[in-house]
Amino acid sequence: MKLVITQANLVLRGGAEKVVLEIAKHYDAKIYTAEYDKNATFGGFADLDIDVIGKRTSFWGGSRAGQGLNYGTAFYNYLVKEDYDVINAHVAPSHWIRKRNERVLWYCHTPLREVYDLYDFRMSLRPSYKRPIYAAGARLVRQIDRRVVKDIELILANSNNTKGRISKYLHREDAEVLGGGIDYKEWHTGDYGKYFLYPSRISPNKRQEYAIAAFESFKRRKHGYKLIIAGNVSQDKFYLDYYEKVKKIAKGVGDVKIVNDPSDDAMRRLYAGALCVLYTPINEDYGLVPLEAGASEKPVIAVNEGGPKSTVVDGKTGYLVNSTDEMAMRMVDVAEDKKLAEKLGEAGRKNVIENYSWKVFFERFDRYLSKVKKM
Repeated sequence: MKLVITQANLVLRGGAEKVVLEIAKHYDAKIYTAEYDKNATFGGFADLDIDVIGKRTSFWGGSRAGQGLNYGTAFYNYLVKEDYDVINAHVAPSHWIRKRNERVLWYCHTPLREVYDLYDFRMSLRPSYKRPIYAAGARLVRQIDRRVVKDIELILANSNNTKGRISKYLHREDAEVLGGGIDYKEWHTGDYGKYFLYPSRISPNKRQEYAIAAFESFKRRKHGYKLIIAGNVSQDKFYLDYYEKVKKIAKGVGDVKIVNDPSDDAMRRLYAGALCVLYTPINEDYGLVPLEAGASEKPVIAVNEGGPKSTVVDGKTGYLVNSTDEMAMRMVDVAEDKKLAEKLGEAGRKNVIENYSWKVFFERFDRYLSKVKKM
């Protein structure tokens, strides 16, 4: 299978980047991206064939919609010159490669949230003088996006949540669901220590303040525990401002430690030593955190929305909660009963091995590629 991969950018160590890396290694694929920082993403990309296409402009004043337009222009105008069977597009707007190229399988991690389901939320965070620029950019992105998506040969959604967004915002009812995999052999368990872990990049839609509020409520019931927030922070001012906000809230609550940009090994050690993993993003598309927790034999307490509803088996591998107080009560449950934490963690690892291994993923992915490749 001659596979070409397109990915919006490679400047983070996140769940989407992990999926791209595994697929690229599996098929020895070439990657086209609009931005690449080898020091900011997974080291494995350095061993792959990567081309950076397009160029960034400041026409839209550095807005998030403007960044999307800069990225989108790169893919929208690009003609792939080498021979290939399938183009596998990933994070939007890399799927705009379909404008000038055929045989595209879009593995949709989510439609562009900034211009669809998080549009009002992101707009509310901007000063009034920036809102007209953001609105204009978002409107143009939506128009282009919908025109391109109607021609894509096959769409895979990483979760039922993402499939629903594709239907609602892009009007494609035929997307199929294939959740991302995990190499569970790379993860291990350790002691069930006296700390809770929230591992995720620090961003408003990851909602770290929710986890801190739950921990504050927990502290009123139980003492002697810490909360560790671990993840990387984009150097974009939008995210840096949120990071400063989180630090301020954490300092006010106390017993909250923030680990900025941990290495892969350091993150695995944090998982291994945690009592339990918290997960609180806003309507997350999919999210690998519950799977990484399961692979580490740790229970997960996650918000009852988005991707976690598919990956967390409530009452068996962890808990799905509807408020910070409910999250705090479940934190008390596992803190007071270590055997419960162990039982949930063991079930989590079994769930990962049986349903979310890369072996299971590629068995299905190969079949989808075969539907799209040239004859």
